[in-house]
Amino acid sequence: MDEAEFVEPSANQTPAPEVAMDTFFLSHGAPTLCIDETIPARSFFQSWLPAAIAGTQAPRAILAVSAHWETDAPAVNVVRGTNDTIHDFHGFPEQMYKLTYPAPGAPDLAERTKKLLEDAGFGPVSEEHGRGLDHGAWVPLMLMYPDADIPVCQLSVQTERDATYHYDVGRALAPLRDDGVLIIGSGTATHNLAKMGPHDAPPPQWASDFDTWLKDSLIDGRYEDVKRYKEKAPQAEVAHPSPHHFYPLHVALGAAREESRAELIHHSWTNTSISYSSYRFTTKI
Repeated sequence: MDEAEFVEPSANQTPAPEVAMDTFFLSHGAPTLCIDETIPARSFFQSWLPAAIAGTQAPRAILAVSAHWETDAPAVNVVRGTNDTIHDFHGFPEQMYKLTYPAPGAPDLAERTKKLLEDAGFGPVSEEHGRGLDHGAWVPLMLMYPDADIPVCQLSVQTERDATYHYDVGRALAPLRDDGVLIIGSGTATHNLAKMGPHDAPPPQWASDFDTWLKDSLIDGRYEDVKRYKEKAPQAEVAHPSPHHFYPLHVALGAAREESRAELIHHSWTNTSISYSSYRFTTKI
C-alpha cells in the first residue's frame, strides 16, 4: 500500500464524499451513558444516524481522539480485524463489563494518520498493535453507530503538551476529511470529578461560566482564545484540573481548518457539574 493514500478497508466501503466531512467534539460524560436512559445526552447520541448529524453518507472510517488514551508522543492503534472493547473504568454496574463494541479496525487509516503527523513534524508516531477501543470511543459510538460496522482507529492525546499543539495536530489531519474520514474528539466540556453532585442540582457558577465562555468563544470564532483557554477562560483550572478531556476538542477544531464555523449541537448536564456540550465544526464555503 502507498502510505500517502488512505485505502478503504473493503471494496464495499462507502466512497469518499464530494464535500469534506465535518469534525466533531462530543462530550461523552460518564461511561453509563450507554445504559442509563436518564442521562439527557443519551437521546442525542441515539439520534446521530436518524438525524444525519454527520451527513447522509456514512463515513468510510472514524478517527477517534479520546480523552482516555494519554501518551508522551502521538500513537495510533493498528488493528487488523476487530477492535477489542476496553473496559477502562471501575465500580460501575456489572452489565457495563459485558458490553462489547466489535467495530472493525482501520489499519490503513492508522498508517495514513501516522504519515500525516510525521510529515508535519509530530513524529515519531508509535503504532499500538492490538490495542482496542477505550470507553471514550466505544461508549458514544455504541449509541451513534449501533451496528458497529464502520472501521475505527484511535489517536492518543499528550497531556504534557498544550492546546495549540493539539490544534496543530488536528490541522495536520485535515486531509483525512476529504477521504471520507469522520474525525471525532471525545472528551467532556467540563470535567472535575471531585466537584460532582446530584443530578437534580443546578450547575455551579464555575461550571456554567466556563461552559458559556466555551460556547461563545467557539461560535464567535475566537479560536485563539480557545487555544489559550488557561489564560482566557473563567475558572479554567477548576473546569479542567487535567486537560485530557479538553484536548480532543482542539484536535477536532484544528482538523476543520482555520476558516470553520462552530455549532453547538447538544447541551445538557449531569452530576451537577458535568457538561455534555457538543460541537460540530464545518469548513466555511
